Amino acid sequence: MADELAKIKINQSIRAREVRLVGDNVPQGVFSIAEALRIADEKELDLVEVSPNAEPPVCRVVDFQKFLYDQKKKQKELKAKSVKVVVKEVRFGPNTDDHDYLFKLKHAQKFIEEGAKIKAYVFFKGRSILYKEQGEEVLRRFITDLEDIAKVDQEPRLEGKRMIIMLSPIPKKR
Repeated sequence: MADELAKIKINQSIRAREVRLVGDNVPQGVFSIAEALRIADEKELDLVEVSPNAEPPVCRVVDFQKFLYDQKKKQKELKAKSVKVVVKEVRFGPNTDDHDYLFKLKHAQKFIEEGAKIKAYVFFKGRSILYKEQGEEVLRRFITDLEDIAKVDQEPRLEGKRMIIMLSPIPKKR
């Protein structure tokens, strides 16, 4: 964020021969850099390059400190609006007992209601990899128990010693 604001060129640091002027109370159009700087100086404002990749570069005649403040404010609003995705993990064994399963299911339901995604997996230790079917049954049961509040993003898939599924909350209807 600060890097982008530090790269903004103002006044004499603008190297283009011609610039397109935009802004309030200034003549719009393409001017030489010297003419644009003179216009900004007359208004006692700064010439700020807002679109360096345009042909010719677009510059605005504004107070630079106010411009920086507005840019930071916009970025802060965008950051506040962005959604942070939380992924919670739930781990099972291939021979997970009913009580343990229900305990973990209750936690998963709470996580989904809070809006988090669930990464559920069965971890196979040692020779328990022979019980892949049991592991898949546990995950399928987990999916069916949560189908009213979560949708499956990733079907059961074996990755090394783990069989993994991903679930995300179903958006609530208003």
